[in-house]
Amino acid sequence: MNKPVSDLSLRFSQPLKSGSPDLQKLFDHIAQGESGRERDRILPFEQIDLIRQSRLGALRIPAAQGGGGSSIRELFKITIRLAEADANVAHILRNHFSVVERLLRTPRDEQSRKWQKDVVEGAIIGLATTELESSKVGDTIPATVISPDGDGYRLHGTKYYSTGTLFSDYVLVRIADTKGALAATIIPVKREGIELLDDWDGSGQRLTGSGTTNFKNVRVEKNEVVFDAPDIGYGVAYQNTFAQLFLTAVNAGIIGATLRDAAALVRRRSRSFYYAPTERPVDDPILQQTIGQISSNAFAAETTVLAAADALDLANDAWSSDPLNPEPALQAALLSAKAKVVVDELAIRSGALLFDAGGASATKHSDNLDRHWRNARTLASHNPGSYKARAIGDYEVNGTPLPSKGFF
Repeated sequence: MNKPVSDLSLRFSQPLKSGSPDLQKLFDHIAQGESGRERDRILPFEQIDLIRQSRLGALRIPAAQGGGGSSIRELFKITIRLAEADANVAHILRNHFSVVERLLRTPRDEQSRKWQKDVVEGAIIGLATTELESSKVGDTIPATVISPDGDGYRLHGTKYYSTGTLFSDYVLVRIADTKGALAATIIPVKREGIELLDDWDGSGQRLTGSGTTNFKNVRVEKNEVVFDAPDIGYGVAYQNTFAQLFLTAVNAGIIGATLRDAAALVRRRSRSFYYAPTERPVDDPILQQTIGQISSNAFAAETTVLAAADALDLANDAWSSDPLNPEPALQAALLSAKAKVVVDELAIRSGALLFDAGGASATKHSDNLDRHWRNARTLASHNPGSYKARAIGDYEVNGTPLPSKGFF
């Protein structure tokens, strides 16, 4: 059973940074009871509260503004470690870090500075963008709308798959005004008229709070709305590459967790198969080969994700100096897509290999070892790899750029 947060030896006097010795302590605590939480559907409010206290969510905010000052590569390396501790907790933060990336590119007006200051102080930001009513291919005009209300607006609509919002302080909502102009707003989740439903019933990633969010006559201030522009918010080409690579990093972390549990399974086995080549499972070369394959998959996945993260860092630097040049962002999107195609397959395969290390007894519900395969399969289903592979092939054969909009 997890210790209460107040009893932890962790004391966070400043936001956590890459390389901080408290990072591993934080991840070790989050890992405690992870399997039981997933099996029994115990939502990780305590774990997210601890992340809020640690101000881990400020990793990408510049150090001069009180944040961790981490590069994108450093953030994704930390994400992989967090996902190894608890894939649900890591996934919950995906939208938070994606929104923070947008804030870092937003003009430094007073409202943007306030949002970033709140993140430095520990605020977590969720996301509400998906609507089930959209039927047209490429249709991006949301049915969630803002209408004029004095010097501000009123927000009405429903969003689905609002991953992380259940645990958050703010939510970014994708909206349109009454004339169809596209925008986004960031508002507190406790504002009157917002209803958060925990109705996600997927086979994997069960604790991410990826449920429905209703907005019923919610007041939105004028300065809380950011309208799309070529260089702002959702108007930026390939802006969603970061969010896509984040999910791939979580799958890379799942392979690390699979390796941990598979090795522990072999070490604790007292019986082996009748026709096994050795008496002790730990000496069985076939089981050793299985563990070695999962270990190699974990190495390849992390290396691949971090290579794509390096490209994102380069694209981010290039955008700061030459925002109209799409090539660095295209290359980052291309590497991110390739990473997804490879890492998703490795994660799903590793989740299956785990059972080759344990036999039928490893499928017991109480051990919950199937969660790694279920979680990896669920994450891989976000924007299927078949679409990524086709787009990569079109680029290689015809030089066709990858789609620059939407969650590609």
